[in-house]
Amino acid sequence: MLAYALRRILMLVPVFLAVSVVIFLILHLLPGDPIDNLLKVGAPVEQRAEMMARYGLDRPLPVQYAIWLGNLLSGDLGTAIVARRPVADLIGQALPYSLALGGLALAFSTLMGIALGFIAALYRDRLIDRVIMGGVLIGSTLPSFWLGLLLILGFSVELGWFPVSGARGWTSLVLPVLTIGLGGTALVARITRVAMVDIAGRDFVMLLHAKGLSPLTIQFRHVLRHALIPVVTIVALRIGWILGGAVTVEVVFARPGLGTLLIKALSQHDYPVVQASLLMLAMAVMLGTLLGDLLQAAMDPRGQGA
Repeated sequence: MLAYALRRILMLVPVFLAVSVVIFLILHLLPGDPIDNLLKVGAPVEQRAEMMARYGLDRPLPVQYAIWLGNLLSGDLGTAIVARRPVADLIGQALPYSLALGGLALAFSTLMGIALGFIAALYRDRLIDRVIMGGVLIGSTLPSFWLGLLLILGFSVELGWFPVSGARGWTSLVLPVLTIGLGGTALVARITRVAMVDIAGRDFVMLLHAKGLSPLTIQFRHVLRHALIPVVTIVALRIGWILGGAVTVEVVFARPGLGTLLIKALSQHDYPVVQASLLMLAMAVMLGTLLGDLLQAAMDPRGQGA
């Protein structure tokens, strides 16, 4: 297990370098730069050149990337060009909001998805199964920003149960968590149902039935336990994607967080902030993938040699 974990961790190094190159190049090849947000309209060319030199933007791209990567590896995320504050401070302020939102959404989608998948598998090919699977299919196809607007219209504007925006109190988390979590619920429910149906047809389950165990006990204590292996992998993979999905949802609900910080920095072409934010999201996806592989290997050691 240790050798497998080390091998998986080492595989992340080239992925991290490739992602950092892509993020850096995409930002620097887009038209515009942060100096446009610092200078007044009609500023002299000499002043612009001075500002470009001050922030190192006049150097060749390979040199800029090498400097940025070197600082990054030493733990320095740089200083925001427009906000003129350490990027680490900006992310440190925004990240807890995103983690709270993403963590609650992940917990909601996991528990609700497993419960719905379990019920659907228990009543396979019956009306309850069709209703649940039809509902999760609809839930998985709704864009998160559109679903968020619908929830705001229904539960905030019409009923007044929850605040429209902001991050004051637990009530402000309910609608954003539902917006992000419902899509994940659909995926987890489908995976749980398919895995349970597959496990239920195996020989050891037939033997348990022959021993006289109740069907509910077999489904809950044996079938579900084995079916959780692919579910755990999917949930771990969704860690990064949920944080990424929070970008849109935070904007819809006007919540502070990594998404709001990223969108604002993108509009200002603030390279250090955008690079650090995108890298955080990419690392969340990579670490989620690593966690999924390690959990799957721990639950099913036969796959470690793959």
